[in-house]
Amino acid sequence: MGERILIVNYKAYEQAFTENATRIAEAAKKLEPDLSNTRIILAVPAPLTYKIIEIYDDIYLQHVDPVPMGAHTGFLPAKAINHLPVKGTLVNHSEHKLPYRSIATVVEDVKAAGKEVVACADTPGEAAGLAYLKPTMIAVEPPELIGTGIPVSKAKPEVITAGVHAVHRIDPSIPVLAGAGITSGEDASRAIELGAGGVLVASAIVKAGDPVEKLREIAIALDNS
Repeated sequence: MGERILIVNYKAYEQAFTENATRIAEAAKKLEPDLSNTRIILAVPAPLTYKIIEIYDDIYLQHVDPVPMGAHTGFLPAKAINHLPVKGTLVNHSEHKLPYRSIATVVEDVKAAGKEVVACADTPGEAAGLAYLKPTMIAVEPPELIGTGIPVSKAKPEVITAGVHAVHRIDPSIPVLAGAGITSGEDASRAIELGAGGVLVASAIVKAGDPVEKLREIAIALDNS
């Protein structure tokens, strides 16, 4: 049984820029001693990097750009990650898609910096293509279920099983995460049963009435799966 992964994507929800941002980070830090086999990663807005890192050190950026260092106002070059206190980044989220060649550039630059990169895919077919780039992890998220509260592990379980199979046929060492609509510990456990190595969650935690308790629920469920 490999390590379970729980990525909490803050996105750009209003709650991500309020005290909820630090509450989630504090909760993740407090949970660490209670988890024997689960890693919590917080994907935070870039402007919050230095604020969150003071509380919790396992954080990702949500996106970096496939441009070189230099005169690129408004961009965050992938190579800049070498100078930032983060462990990795997401790339190609359904809300910020990139062409395949650009994803390849990001994966190469981020891994060259000794950091991790989670490549997101909308479909098992896209996940298979991304596997050839050898990112650290691949997250499969049907975009039509993102933010709906309808969990992929129940509504479209075949997407998880097909995604895992597609990726592992190419590279069995790449963990495959499941995302879209994961809202409970039960949803997360079911994703593990279907072959996922963890889950990518956003609104279920960040926008929860009690984000601390929701984080704990999902993390403990993963740890017990």
